[in-house]
Amino acid sequence: MTTTGTDSRRLRLGTRGSRLALTQSGQVAEALMAAGGGGAAAAAGKASEGSGGLGIDLVTVRTDGDGDRTPLRQLGGVGVFAARLRHALLDGEVDLVVHSFKDLPTQPVEGLEVICVPAREDPRDALCARDGLTLADLPEGARVGTGSPRRAAQLLAARPDLEVVDLRGNVPTRLARVRGLEVVGVGTDEPVAPSRADAAGDLDAVVLALSGLRRLGLEHCASEVLDLEVMLPAPAQGALAVEARADEDSAELARAVAVLDDEPTRLAVMAERALMARLGAGCAAPVGAWAHLQGAGQEPREDHAEHGTGWNEGFRGDDTAVTGGRQGAGATNGGPRPVGVSEARGDERGGTESAGAAGPHGSAASCRSPRVLVLRAVVTSLDGGQEVGCELSTQLPEATGGPGAFGDTAAVRAAEALGVRAAEVLLEDGADQIVDLHANKPRRD
Repeated sequence: MTTTGTDSRRLRLGTRGSRLALTQSGQVAEALMAAGGGGAAAAAGKASEGSGGLGIDLVTVRTDGDGDRTPLRQLGGVGVFAARLRHALLDGEVDLVVHSFKDLPTQPVEGLEVICVPAREDPRDALCARDGLTLADLPEGARVGTGSPRRAAQLLAARPDLEVVDLRGNVPTRLARVRGLEVVGVGTDEPVAPSRADAAGDLDAVVLALSGLRRLGLEHCASEVLDLEVMLPAPAQGALAVEARADEDSAELARAVAVLDDEPTRLAVMAERALMARLGAGCAAPVGAWAHLQGAGQEPREDHAEHGTGWNEGFRGDDTAVTGGRQGAGATNGGPRPVGVSEARGDERGGTESAGAAGPHGSAASCRSPRVLVLRAVVTSLDGGQEVGCELSTQLPEATGGPGAFGDTAAVRAAEALGVRAAEVLLEDGADQIVDLHANKPRRD
């Protein structure tokens, strides 16, 4: 789907102008139309004359984060890419917007609401390295690019000998920085290019979200999908959020697009984002989190099975606890405890909410196992030297909200409570002592 001009009789879907954003928004638009979105068009008052289907135009909205080479931590991180899209929505320039959910601030905006969370793509990070190298195979002192303080911190925790290089730009731009991957090229729709003419091929590797690579058809550039034991993704990574105005039309629109809403993704993301909100941390903070459902027939998605651990599966090894602690070269005996300590006291912190559940897998007398939401989280110091983490779980009530009841179901509230408890565990164990969680302030767009 290509970006077109706006017809007042058609549904307008706002998007950033990067190749990835256009691809994500186009996929949502196509899914809505394929699902028979005549109801969505009618709800928005945008149905074309004589047409029973849904017509959608992608409207490109330029954001302040696009084209800016300033490091993300200096931009403020919080809402850099989302603010302009939200302004366009509030001003009536568009009817819907599609966000990368991990870039969306946890603080709600009056007059707006997330009406749909489509099924999540694999949330893991991927290493794109020269010569097909893995993280373990990279030579000492290898230059690895990333614009994410979280990825940088976790890279240094695993490999303190690496040189981590700050990196901005869209996916093809970043890939072009890797020696041997310059042939990927930089599309004409990519507003950020390497800052120096000789920057192409100046890195040994970059770390990118696997979801973005997949959506762009660039998964072949990944030399290794990083194990969750090595790099825990950003909260809500791999998930999309469809946002609309919170008015009467939006209620109808939400019911119409509910066909795309995925409850397991919604519950996982709500837990991860509640964690971030309680920590008061922005999307640039070095916080990793991953939640997934177990029980009630929750099986790995087939499209992820060939890659090992899908987003809805348990961790490799024993799910009930983090396997072993991790402390980087900068850790000290007197500092906060490493990952693997917090979860040992999960029961006394409310780690398992229901008496019918025994750990993340749970147990029940009925033939149908209970739904258990498991959340794992970690905070890492920027130098990778110190890290605290936890893994908690809670049994969820059965879904009762039905289509269009996104934000106010007992299951969603339980998921959010799990995220809050996990954040409190991290804070109790010194997360705010090893890194300033509040350093990234919102930038005025």
